[in-house]
Amino acid sequence: MIVIPAIDIYQGRAVRLKQGDYKQETRYADDPLAVAKAFEKAGATRLHVVDLDGAKEGKPVNRDVILSIVKETNLTVELGGGIRDVATAKAYLDQGIDYVIVGSMAIDNQTALKSLVQQYQERIIVSLDAKDGLVATGGWVNTSQVDSLTLIQTLNTIGVQTIVYTDIAKDGMMAGPNISMYEAIQKTSAIQVIASGGVTTKKDVDALKTLNLYGAIIGKALYEGTISLKDVL
Repeated sequence: MIVIPAIDIYQGRAVRLKQGDYKQETRYADDPLAVAKAFEKAGATRLHVVDLDGAKEGKPVNRDVILSIVKETNLTVELGGGIRDVATAKAYLDQGIDYVIVGSMAIDNQTALKSLVQQYQERIIVSLDAKDGLVATGGWVNTSQVDSLTLIQTLNTIGVQTIVYTDIAKDGMMAGPNISMYEAIQKTSAIQVIASGGVTTKKDVDALKTLNLYGAIIGKALYEGTISLKDVL
C-alpha cells in the first residue's frame, strides 16, 4: 500500500478543511513547495495535491504553485481540484502532472471521462467524495442522489483503474477512516482504491493495509504530528 502525503492549497497556502467546509480552514504553511520538499526529504515518493480554490470555482486557480512542485521535486504528483473538462486534464498531464483526479466529471460528463480514460488510461483517477454513501460534487458543496458503490461499478465498466474514496464525515476530523466502506468497495469491485479521510494514527494505516488497498492519503495527521511520515513509509 502506497502512503501518500497530501497538500491542500487554498489561496496559495497549504491548509486543511474540516469535512470539506471552507469556513473551517486551518492554515499550516505559506509555502506549499517547502512542504512538498519536506515530505520528499522524509522519504515520500508520491504526493496528493488538491487545488481547493479550483474545486470551488470549477477551474484551475493555483496552477503556478502546483507546477513549481512538479518542477522542483522528484515526487510523483496526483492532482485534483477544478479539473472539470478534457482540455484542463490534458493541459495538466502535458505539463508534467503524473495523474489527474476528476470528480464532478464522473457524475456530470461520463462521455468526457471515458474519452480521457481511453487516451490516458491509468493516469486518470476518479475521486469519489461521499456523504452517507451518496456522492458529493462541486468541491463537496453539492450532494447528489448517486450511490457511491453503484457509481464505482459504472466506473469499472468505463475503464477507470483507480479511485480516491473520501468519506466527508471523516475528513479532517482526526477520528479514523471508514473501514467498513473500504471493505465493502473491496468486496464489490476490482478497482484500485486509495483511501482518504480520517487517517489519524499508525494503527489506522495498519488497518487500511490489511484490506490490501492500493494507497492511503494522509493529510491533517501529518501537520498535527499524530503520524510520523517516516514511520509509516
